[in-house]
Amino acid sequence: MQQHEQDQHPAHAERRQAPGKEGAEALCEQVRRANADKTPLRIEGGGTKGFYGRPVEGETLTLAEHRGITHYDPVELVVSVRAGTPLAELEAALDAEHQQLGCEPPHFGDNATVGGMIASGLSGPRRPWAGAVRDFVLGTRLITHEGKHLRFGGEVMKNVAGYDLSRLMVGAQGTLGVVTEVSLKVLPKPTATHGLRLELPLEKALQRFAEWGRHPLPITAAAYHEGALHLRLEGGTSSVKATRERLGGDDLEAQFWEALREQRLAFFDKGDPRPLWRLSLPNNTPPLAVDGDTLYDWAGAQRWLRSDSDADTLRDVVGRAGGHATCLTPGSAEPFTPLSAVVAKYHRRLKAQLDPNGIFNPGRLYPEF
Repeated sequence: MQQHEQDQHPAHAERRQAPGKEGAEALCEQVRRANADKTPLRIEGGGTKGFYGRPVEGETLTLAEHRGITHYDPVELVVSVRAGTPLAELEAALDAEHQQLGCEPPHFGDNATVGGMIASGLSGPRRPWAGAVRDFVLGTRLITHEGKHLRFGGEVMKNVAGYDLSRLMVGAQGTLGVVTEVSLKVLPKPTATHGLRLELPLEKALQRFAEWGRHPLPITAAAYHEGALHLRLEGGTSSVKATRERLGGDDLEAQFWEALREQRLAFFDKGDPRPLWRLSLPNNTPPLAVDGDTLYDWAGAQRWLRSDSDADTLRDVVGRAGGHATCLTPGSAEPFTPLSAVVAKYHRRLKAQLDPNGIFNPGRLYPEF
């Protein structure tokens, strides 16, 4: 085993888990057979994000048993972990060192895995202030369509063909290859945390979002829900205290942000028959002329919408505002915004190079990919 893959501190030895090369080789062999026979593969981890995207028909390739933290250096703020590792297990290991995943990824269930975090690319309330999932990816290990197990990014192997392959895998939903391991940058946990709730009309709240964005305030989450502006302050004790006194408002329970991240607020009630949409918009976009109920997240840059509006009409309104809309309700014919002709051309070329026989999660993102 190469030196960089070894745990150098005895305190981290217990974090290493089997399987290793044997499990990876079995996965490689399954990919080689599928590629030779042109058999579609449905890549699966914990299954908690199966609703996100289009259903895939094919032979199941599971990564659930390919798990374990292979390297963790708290001093360097770097961790390497296999794709099948439960997300909760990784977070517990980081928490023991008072560290965290800066992108605050959602779980959507107890079986959430690191691979699912990478495949979906979904981030939580902290994303605008700390970064998205892809911003924390340093490198990956990937099984190619030929069944080769290669490492990209980091200090081992330079990316080829001009692609940053490690980050390309984030949000690709497994359509470009099988990610078996990922190296991530992690962050220290803040010294102090406090939540605020300020009752304000929507227009005033959006003005506050824009104003506060121009000042170095320790805000790491901002949402507008049920007639009130919700804020999370994180940082040094004195900074959080001073900002709390400056902004005013009532105390907010800490569980609010986890409930928002995991879609456990009443707004996300699965009994609501209206489709759930995720709108991604430029900062400071005013309210859109769409029917339905909206929850404003990421200081308004991400909006959750419950609406019966026609998909084409909704996407036209969002597109004219410079954003895009994703339907998170299972069964949607087109969950993702259709690609423009130019973007589709490059996507097709990339897919042809990395998966020429179309075996990796075919149709997961779009029917033709």
